[in-house]
Amino acid sequence: MSEALETVAARSVRARERIADLIYRTPLLPSRGVGEALGCDLRFKAENFQLTGSFKMRGAASRMTAMEPGSRLITASSGNHGIASARAASLTGQNLTVVLPTTVAEAKRSRIAGYGVEIIQHGEESGLSEKHAQDLAADGSWRYVSPYNDPEVIAGQGTIGLELLEQAERIDAIFVAMGGGGLISGIGSVLKSFRPGTRVYGVAAKNSDTLRASLEAGRVVETEHFETLADGIAGGMDEDSLTLPLAMEVVDEVVSCSEAEIAEAVRRLAQEEQMLVEGAAALALAGFLKVAGDLRGKTSVVVLCGANFDRAKILGLAAG
Repeated sequence: MSEALETVAARSVRARERIADLIYRTPLLPSRGVGEALGCDLRFKAENFQLTGSFKMRGAASRMTAMEPGSRLITASSGNHGIASARAASLTGQNLTVVLPTTVAEAKRSRIAGYGVEIIQHGEESGLSEKHAQDLAADGSWRYVSPYNDPEVIAGQGTIGLELLEQAERIDAIFVAMGGGGLISGIGSVLKSFRPGTRVYGVAAKNSDTLRASLEAGRVVETEHFETLADGIAGGMDEDSLTLPLAMEVVDEVVSCSEAEIAEAVRRLAQEEQMLVEGAAALALAGFLKVAGDLRGKTSVVVLCGANFDRAKILGLAAG
């Protein structure tokens, strides 16, 4: 185990103490149908029940509780990170500005604004909004809060791993959807520090898989991005990302999934587990389903990272 993993694990322990009153300790639920059908002891870490509807609340709360109240912060996201950051800022007394694309859905803009944060709308898509937020922070007027490329954010996501250590005596394999890498780096660092025998599977969507390609290349690379059901993990990575070297150390195997495989996982979660989740959460189950034949008789955990889904996309798939 490297010093880097030990550092992340130790930081996660400290983060957990700071954010305990701001987050929900999510349950580890036994599979109702999928696991038994496959002969596996399958369990779901239900971050779909987390406050704000996704794991992002952990990282946002970790970052903001590590700073003095009243700090001038800026971030960009019309999705889970933006919602979580706005809530965390309202609870910790931070002065947060969120940059949103001009095309953001009014329901999302209203939800973020409802937490009392300042909103700037810039650019027609989220990448342009993020670049604008970074540019505004460049002169020191704000501190930019990354959704994944931040040690305290990674530590916050690592608190999921700490809970899993208490909830399961044994975890042979864990499946985590990969986006910018904050979630898998945090969870993986904690599990590899305390239970190094756990096999960590990173699950990538073939339509947007920058981290998979970067792991293969050993450096951050640009990839082409297409529309994906797992929109919560879509997008590129910062060139100086802290998550890539961590992911290179903790990820044992990458499983890539097609849109059809993600859609099938959405359906099975709805019909066999009675859970409606967003595409990024279903992606983790899709990865498990591809290798489940190698895991019979073993204990596997699938991290359901969120439930903030687009009804137009998910409800039809869930009905099959």
